[in-house]
Amino acid sequence: MIIDLEEFIRKERGFWTELEEILDAVEKDAVKKLSLDEIKRLHYLYQRASADLGRIMSFSSEPQTRLYLESLVARAYGELHTSSAQRPHRFSPMNWFFVTFPRTFRKHVRAFRIAVIVMLIGCLFGGLAFTMDPAAKEELMPFSQLMGDPSQRVRQEETSTKDHLQGHKAAFSSMLMTHNTKVSIFTMALGITWGIGTIIMLFSNGVMLAAVAADYVHAGQTVFLLGWLLPHGVVEIPSILVAGQAGLVLAGALIGAGKPISMKMRLKAVSKDIVTLILGVAIMLIWAGFIEAFLSQYHEPVIPYSLKIGFGMTELAALVLFFWKSGVKKKFQGTSEGAELT
Repeated sequence: MIIDLEEFIRKERGFWTELEEILDAVEKDAVKKLSLDEIKRLHYLYQRASADLGRIMSFSSEPQTRLYLESLVARAYGELHTSSAQRPHRFSPMNWFFVTFPRTFRKHVRAFRIAVIVMLIGCLFGGLAFTMDPAAKEELMPFSQLMGDPSQRVRQEETSTKDHLQGHKAAFSSMLMTHNTKVSIFTMALGITWGIGTIIMLFSNGVMLAAVAADYVHAGQTVFLLGWLLPHGVVEIPSILVAGQAGLVLAGALIGAGKPISMKMRLKAVSKDIVTLILGVAIMLIWAGFIEAFLSQYHEPVIPYSLKIGFGMTELAALVLFFWKSGVKKKFQGTSEGAELT
């Protein structure tokens, strides 16, 4: 039984660091072969880290240390139990996107839930503010193009025979991808403000989203709204939430809540996960930008609303399955989902 937790971590930290350095070296050079002595040392450090993890598990007040050890143990287990034939010799983008990205999302799902709650609070505020004071539309709308009457816009869209994006779809799509990616990276980076900036960004996005939705619903244009927003929104909005998730993970590592583990170690434990999340967001936004330029901006009679809504709902179902099921494999004994093995 551990009496002095801080002393235990101080004593064992050197072994953890040594194990991490060996794993980093092996992972950087996929064709590197360890000598027999190096393999024995790796096995010893793995066993020691596993034993330390078992002790740390009894301390519910040490989630960051436990998360760090789980990651180390899982990585060491993978190196020791994966044959050279099974081990990838090069980085696999497909494996990263369909396995590493969703697993990382699930590892930090609590931060995602907080991001969702914050945005929903923003949506509630924005919807109530618009309903109670329609004159506040100018302050609530994200773009000046949305300041007009929704019904008038719908009539113009449905009667126009001109393709206003003809010859400019690629440029418009690129602009959307670039802008939304910048916003997402900024939302994540604001985690450095101990999460305050990230929370403000999520809240403000919720306010603007609800204001737009309330404006169109009050004007009786709900079907148009769904046909317009769903095709790209079911990917774009979750992207912002995942960026917020990454920002909150960064904030959690910075805050540490008085844990004996150093800030440097906390940040190192989550750095790869933060990069994985934000790169995944960038890929999602590429898809969202493409869909918005080539599908969302076209309305009846060009494309039936039912088709666009159905497409959006199919995307949403696929996204939910992707995040909750993609890359799921058996867990390593005694660890959480964060230590799933490839």
